[in-house]
Amino acid sequence: MKVKNKLTYWTPIIGAICMIIGLWGGYYLLPHQPELTPSQKKLLSLLEMIDKEYVDSVSIDSLVEMSIPEILRNLDPHSAYIALKDKRQISEELEGSFGGVGVKFHILNDTIRLVEIVAGGPAEEVGLLAGDRIIAVDNENFTGKDIDEKMVFSHLRGEIGTTVTLTVLRPADGTVRNYTVTRGNIPQPSVSAAYMLTDSIGMVKVDKFARTTYDEFYKALTSLAFSGARKFVIDLRGNTGGYMEPAIMMVNEFLTPGRTIVETRGRTPGSNNIVLSDGTGLFRDFEVAVLLDEQSASASEIFAGAIQDNDRGLIIGRRSFGKGLVQKPLILPDSSEVRLTVQRYYTPSGRCIQKDYKNGNNSYELELFDRVDHGELFSADSIVTDKSRTFLTTTGRKMYGAGGIIPDVFVPTDTTGFNSYYLSIMRENLPGAYAYEYVDLNRSQLSRCKTLDQLLKLLPPDRIILESFADYAREHGIKKRPYYISQSGSLIVNQIKAVIAQDILGSKFFYEVYQQDDKAVQQAVKELETGKAHFPIMP
Repeated sequence: MKVKNKLTYWTPIIGAICMIIGLWGGYYLLPHQPELTPSQKKLLSLLEMIDKEYVDSVSIDSLVEMSIPEILRNLDPHSAYIALKDKRQISEELEGSFGGVGVKFHILNDTIRLVEIVAGGPAEEVGLLAGDRIIAVDNENFTGKDIDEKMVFSHLRGEIGTTVTLTVLRPADGTVRNYTVTRGNIPQPSVSAAYMLTDSIGMVKVDKFARTTYDEFYKALTSLAFSGARKFVIDLRGNTGGYMEPAIMMVNEFLTPGRTIVETRGRTPGSNNIVLSDGTGLFRDFEVAVLLDEQSASASEIFAGAIQDNDRGLIIGRRSFGKGLVQKPLILPDSSEVRLTVQRYYTPSGRCIQKDYKNGNNSYELELFDRVDHGELFSADSIVTDKSRTFLTTTGRKMYGAGGIIPDVFVPTDTTGFNSYYLSIMRENLPGAYAYEYVDLNRSQLSRCKTLDQLLKLLPPDRIILESFADYAREHGIKKRPYYISQSGSLIVNQIKAVIAQDILGSKFFYEVYQQDDKAVQQAVKELETGKAHFPIMP
């Protein structure tokens, strides 16, 4: 029997270890008091007994690696352990750049298709083009059902200055070519789109809060202001958070001096802190609408809470996730990392937006499904609020605790067109596959377009696109169903156009097309145009 299989018998021992460490885990992980406590000595004695006396040999290192995540799960849902082997990839997500070749890709029909070549990156320098297929990496086959995103990242990313050889099929001429690419520093933008919705309203979509997010955000606001924007829609839907500091700097751009942005409270001395605006923001007179949904969390909620409680704008959409716990990175002796919850954060009115987790992590993780079950995503009346405590904004508007930020203007989940036909084609990603094939067949003509207007005018009428797609879907096993196709038609065509725009003009144009029928965006424009996002300025 392999050791790996033996470890399944260690659950009772692991549970005992977790119970012991759970009593002092937070204490032990913090760098103070080097002398061991009786509980710590007891645990170490247990591990030593297992190592020396247990009937079968077992890796103590493996036991510890298995135990640490479970210990942290017994504390709260967001304290986490990051093994040394996972640190680089996780850190890259929030650092704003990584070592790589500079391509965006999509896995289609078991093959890696390059969707976009990063301007100025290593891949562009050697001549790779959007539409190319990677069929081998370092002379080893790299196609087939086993290929997934994780595998691609592990082969294409790496230390800056190292090389990788890519064998590429170019559909335009049917040639196969080898490219040796030297990995470079590849920016990883967190602001995925910035464009004008109307002559005076700009849209900024923020995907995460990374090291570089404030700089990207400020650049986007400035660019839109020069284009005539005097009002902004800030889209934080699906943004699960990241670093708190960029969110603080971003909201500071909209606040007059001395406004509370966020308050953090912890158990240790000096952990309580109130962050105030400094009045240096350049957009204090611009009206703001912030879009949230049930996936918006952490730093997104700090930003939205500060806007809402200071009456600087309207929150539009659905109740946010409800993560109000602050994690501190702590390095363990082997350079692995624990992200330990050390504080709770509160909005300016005093709301702690952390949702309840007393019933355990499983219940906590399923809470979003509970919202669906009791109708919260479709009706504002279904939001469960705690009215035992009332919080007031600067103008006296009442706010209630609910676990998350409750929007000022509710916009339900838009399920228009979500019928069985639409779900079938989406399971197979057929709209995207159709768009990619359309671009491959028409790339020479489409590539002449330099603006979105030029590109959209060059595409066939919506009716022709939908008919052609329905034939394509039928060839891939999805039976034509005219009523359902008509019902989902606008949604399907919009997605196809968005992917084509992304492929030809770049990723930032995807959302500009995709959001044209977005109900929350439309509601935000309506609120801004009617002045409902403007509140009396308080002294």
